[in-house]
Amino acid sequence: MILYCDEHLVVVNKPAGMPVHRSRMVNADDAYLIDVLREQLGGRLHLIHRLDRATSGVLLVGRNSEIAGTLGRQFMQRDVEKTYLGVCRGWPEETGELDYALPGVRENSDRKPALTRWNRLHTIEVPIAINRYPQQRYALVSISPETGRYRQIRRHFAHLRHPLIGDTSHGRTEHNRLFKQHYSVHRLLLHAWRLQFEHPVEKRQLTIEAPLDAEYAGLLQRFEWNLPSHANPSQLAPASRFS
Repeated sequence: MILYCDEHLVVVNKPAGMPVHRSRMVNADDAYLIDVLREQLGGRLHLIHRLDRATSGVLLVGRNSEIAGTLGRQFMQRDVEKTYLGVCRGWPEETGELDYALPGVRENSDRKPALTRWNRLHTIEVPIAINRYPQQRYALVSISPETGRYRQIRRHFAHLRHPLIGDTSHGRTEHNRLFKQHYSVHRLLLHAWRLQFEHPVEKRQLTIEAPLDAEYAGLLQRFEWNLPSHANPSQLAPASRFS
């Protein structure tokens, strides 16, 4: 689970389905990622950002309040590059962006600016009928949210009429069912794949990449979809001596 760790910060690969922290929307008996990390590493830990329970991937944690503040400012100033992988219904444009304001957790709350960019990486057409359509189109996209609104990526792709597969709130039930029945995919196909930011003490750029879990990776293999190569493996530091 730990991708990078030093005395200042920790980067983990959050599993799909695991809540990050306690909330009224989460069952009290569930395991929380932040509690698991505190038990493993000891000491106080500070979440720098959030991922939805259903989303997997890179999550950044500070090991003291000063570091957390510095990293938090990088997010606020949009100096952090975030790249997600998603599988959506249909074939969106090869490249594009959506500038569409979104409300908060409550739909009747004030809308705030939200910008999402994407690149289409692969496409496929599968010969499985849904309603009057004998074949279905799907695409793998890399997604870069410039802002961090509540469920921004999921809401934006639903607005584009290319909902993400496995999205039970904003997606299409018949397509989610297709992936369960034919491909044994029971999760939201959204993964925080890569995070690039400046180390708050060492002042060097870190690029951390989170590998896909077996369910997601297996689907990509079945569809013969390859991922772009990593930018520079030397930017990663071993976590084994800290875990």
